[in-house]
Amino acid sequence: MKRTLWSRLDRFNPLTPASPVVPVVRLTGVIGGQDLLRGRLTLAGQADALARAFRMPGAKAVALVINSPGGTPVQAYQLHKRIRALAKEHMVKVYAFCEDVAASGGYMLAVAADEIFAEESSVIGSIGVISAGFGFDKLMEKIGVERRVYTSGAEKGMLDPFRPERAEDVAHLKDLQRDVHEGFVGLVKERRGDRLKGDDEMLFTGAFWSGKKALDLGLIDGIGDVRDTMRKRFGEEIDLRLVTTDRAWWMRGGGQGIGLRRPEGLTDDLAGRLAGNLVDALETRAFWSRFGL
Repeated sequence: MKRTLWSRLDRFNPLTPASPVVPVVRLTGVIGGQDLLRGRLTLAGQADALARAFRMPGAKAVALVINSPGGTPVQAYQLHKRIRALAKEHMVKVYAFCEDVAASGGYMLAVAADEIFAEESSVIGSIGVISAGFGFDKLMEKIGVERRVYTSGAEKGMLDPFRPERAEDVAHLKDLQRDVHEGFVGLVKERRGDRLKGDDEMLFTGAFWSGKKALDLGLIDGIGDVRDTMRKRFGEEIDLRLVTTDRAWWMRGGGQGIGLRRPEGLTDDLAGRLAGNLVDALETRAFWSRFGL
């Protein structure tokens, strides 16, 4: 009701743009991470941009341009929920445009849209859950290092990478992964509905496909980019307005906090954290490399 009323008033508002307006929000990078220096996708980092996009006067729709290999399931789901809540509140249709990859949590962001588009060579899917790490117990034995851990709670040291793997620990982790996976699958089915064309054994194994194959499977609705598709929907005079987040100095200029000139007054602690970003860069590289990127 609120949206319908304001839509009518917009016609008589001299400030309403003459051309159709579609705000564009870019959701790029690995999802999750609590350190602000990492520059990852989180609800806290994107909430303001999303709110401004959906509140934009005269907006005919909101476009999400997604390029993400996934990350933490909680942050992906929180972003998904916020997009759907804003779309319902403002009664605005949402379009998603996948670039290089929209996989795992990146695909969870895409299904927040009413329609999903991608390029033929985009990587789409990976509807699954993964946990990865290393075991160092044999290395410690070889170099003569003793691990000393003291806990209150029998399972507090579960999955410790410095001790031999236990079957019961792995079973517990797999139960947790199963719960998260079932929630992901249910979300995709809810959002895509009858558009899905493959069976569960094919779609929800964690496999991923090209945009062309994803279209055949009903994971996306069409092939195309944001500019051409929105022009076809709303006309050649469409006004695509990029809505950005405010970035701190270490993220400006496309940098990741590495190799930037140290600002005056930067503490040694913060400088050390910047150097520590090298480790995070390796982890981020691993996320993208899973999809050949």
